[in-house]
Amino acid sequence: PCVLVGLSLTIFAECALLMGFFLPGDSLLFTAGLFVANGIIGAPIWLVCLLLTVCAVVGNVVGYFIGFTVGPALFNRPDSRLFKREHVDKTHAFFEKYGPRAIVLGRFVPIVRTFITAIAGVGRMEARSYFTYSVIGGVAWATGVTLLGFWLGRITFVKENVETILIGIVALSVLPIVIEVVKARRQNRRTADTGR
Repeated sequence: PCVLVGLSLTIFAECALLMGFFLPGDSLLFTAGLFVANGIIGAPIWLVCLLLTVCAVVGNVVGYFIGFTVGPALFNRPDSRLFKREHVDKTHAFFEKYGPRAIVLGRFVPIVRTFITAIAGVGRMEARSYFTYSVIGGVAWATGVTLLGFWLGRITFVKENVETILIGIVALSVLPIVIEVVKARRQNRRTADTGR
């Protein structure tokens, strides 16, 4: 039960709180499915999927209202250690490109997943439309990725190499953050070189 509570709170935080962008939601959902398949989590898979999906959707609702109420003041702040203006700009561009569908598609994009909820609130996206797309995205992401982990976790090779696969999942979830850091450093160097 403790593992499931921890997973649920983490998924909620990633979807609701702007500081949750560094949380590895995809890999946690996949791991939850693996854990159910291997008996580490004793709850039935339908209950795990339902709980994680509800946490993802409720997280989005909270994120929307954060953006709706305090978003403009929050997003106009300068950069800090945890808050980077570029994350907001990238998410805004993603939202502009895909419109309401971005709420569904953004579920599968780290960082965008966290910021898009608040940006929808800041932009005063029509609430009914937002909640509809949020539920669709929540089911597709939380249930879909968890079931993927569950189904793969029942394959003999995966069962016999769970530790190695978990290390691979963690490495994959960290990779986008590493790529972003490297890109940001290169950009900063170019800017510094141009300014000389």
